Amino acid sequence: MTAPLAYKLAVLVFLENNAGEHLLLLRAKPPNLGIWSPIGGKLETATGESPFECAVRETREETGFSITAADLHLFSMIAEKAYEGDSHWLMFLFHCRKPVPELPAAISEGRFGFFSRAAINDLPVPETDRHALWPIYDRYRDRFVALKADCSPGRPVRVEIEQITPARA
Repeated sequence: MTAPLAYKLAVLVFLENNAGEHLLLLRAKPPNLGIWSPIGGKLETATGESPFECAVRETREETGFSITAADLHLFSMIAEKAYEGDSHWLMFLFHCRKPVPELPAAISEGRFGFFSRAAINDLPVPETDRHALWPIYDRYRDRFVALKADCSPGRPVRVEIEQITPARA
C-alpha cells in the first residue's frame, strides 16, 4: 500500500514591470530546479497565514518589493493532484497590479528576469505552468477561476474548470 501524499498550500504571484514584462525566477532549488516560474511559496500554516498575507510576504522576501493585499487580485485557485508524484498542492494565483520598478537582485532561490508574455512560451517552465497556469492567467487574470489538475506521473496533465466568476461590471 502506498503512503498518502502530503497536501501543500502555496501562492504564486504574477508580477510585471511598467513595460508589461513578467518577472520570473530561474529556480536554483527543487521543486522546479533550473526552470522559470513566477515567485511564490508555501503558506506558514502554523501561524494561520492567509493566502494574501503569504503573497505579500513572499513578494517582499523574494524581490524586496513591498506590496499590500490591496495591490493583489486573486484570479485562480488550482488543486494539483500528485504534482511530480510527490505531493498534492493547493495553489492560490495572484496578479499584482502594482508594477515592479526594477529587476531584483539574485537570491538563494535563484535569479530573476523580465520576459514578454510571448517569450515565456519559449522558456523552460514547469509543464503545469505551460499547459495550465499561463493559459489561465491569459484568460482569467481579471476574473476568478477555480480549477483542478491531475498531474499524476506518466499521464498528460489534465485540467478541469470547477467554477468561473465573471468580471465585475
